[in-house]
Amino acid sequence: MRTDPDQPALEERFTPVDHDPLILTALLTDEVIQRRESGYDVDDFVRSANRLETDDRDGILALVDGMWEAPRREWSWEEPESLDDIEASLVGGPPKSTAADSVAHADRVHAAWLGRIAGCNLGKPVEWGDHWTVSHIADYLRRADAYPLTDYIPVLDPMPDEFDLNASWIHSTRGRVDGSARDDDIDYAILALHLLETHGAALTPTLVGDAWTEMFPLRQVFTAERSAYINLTNGIEAPLTARVRNPYREWIGAQIRGDVFGYVHPGDPWSAASLAYRDATLSHTANGVYGEMWAAALVAAAFTESDARSAVELSLGVVPPQSRLAAAIRFVIALRDEGLGWEAARARIAEEYGRYAWVHTINNAAVVTLGLLWGEGDFTTAVGRTVMSGLDTDSNGATVGSVAGILAGTAGLPERLVSPLHDRTRSALFGFDGSRISDLASRTVAVRGSVTER
Repeated sequence: MRTDPDQPALEERFTPVDHDPLILTALLTDEVIQRRESGYDVDDFVRSANRLETDDRDGILALVDGMWEAPRREWSWEEPESLDDIEASLVGGPPKSTAADSVAHADRVHAAWLGRIAGCNLGKPVEWGDHWTVSHIADYLRRADAYPLTDYIPVLDPMPDEFDLNASWIHSTRGRVDGSARDDDIDYAILALHLLETHGAALTPTLVGDAWTEMFPLRQVFTAERSAYINLTNGIEAPLTARVRNPYREWIGAQIRGDVFGYVHPGDPWSAASLAYRDATLSHTANGVYGEMWAAALVAAAFTESDARSAVELSLGVVPPQSRLAAAIRFVIALRDEGLGWEAARARIAEEYGRYAWVHTINNAAVVTLGLLWGEGDFTTAVGRTVMSGLDTDSNGATVGSVAGILAGTAGLPERLVSPLHDRTRSALFGFDGSRISDLASRTVAVRGSVTER
């Protein structure tokens, strides 16, 4: 995030090595950023922090907790928290449901799972936005004769020193994909299905939290989810789990968890979004919650809309219109209407939202919208352009792959991306490693009836 020169900055010794709530300096630095992004004046807290040692646990935690009492500067956004208040903010009310074709639904759900998993693997080798910038990705792909990206990312041999592929590259690069690599973007989709099979319409944030602590290793969840997990083990209950010592509460973690709620509510964006809200509020607030609601609505809309543009516009109807997330999605739609090429639009998005961390909800939702609107109705183009746009490449590739997969159906998915998956996926979720993708899809279709429809 860019620092306002008129605001005091934390001394460089507080710069964290990673965004991890288990690291004191990360907890402090990222909470300062989060509060400032949300319009709060934390200057005095920064000054106090600079008088502390970086290992002063009690002092740092007192400052992190104290920032909840910081005053808010002038703030023009309206970002409601409760589901009732979110619904009340929607102009004309939430989008109405449209009956989806039950015969086509099964094929499209299968395509969604395949598209999500393939899209995730496509982006996984370059997942680390601070290193894999847009220009760095383009440079690498051009050297590999793989620009624009239309297949899994190839490995350069020898590998130039300036490039560092994600450690998963041995399972997610061209010629090495043999079933899906393990990834949290896939874990959360499998977990959502399990939660619906177990609880159906009775799902609550508490039940989601119970499943996390029973089925996930702590270090296989990240940022906001790790903060919430730690809070759960300390006896804190939702929704406080999303707020206490959780500076990542508006980051992308919830947005990657919403797809399955859309799979079981085809053509009904608001019901999908309402279900996603119950999941999101365990770990996120405001735009973090809206991100999951929007992703679920986007997926639900894809089942009954004719193209990506229509699905995006319909999904926007579940997002509070005066929120920063809604503004970002509208910003990208306006770029499309201006007639910009996708590279020019991508540059405008980076200019407008470059102040956010590479795993924030708002900038990544903009990239997802970019990939869909400039996907030209083609699965490979949509996912490839999304990954080439950087930021959280595997998460965005997964979301776009899910939506584009629904629009394409299984017949529209490229064999070169689907065949290497061999109908299976790894998972860190206890009891679900080696799941068959076709089984996940058929179970999703079966569970649809257990979810109360609006």
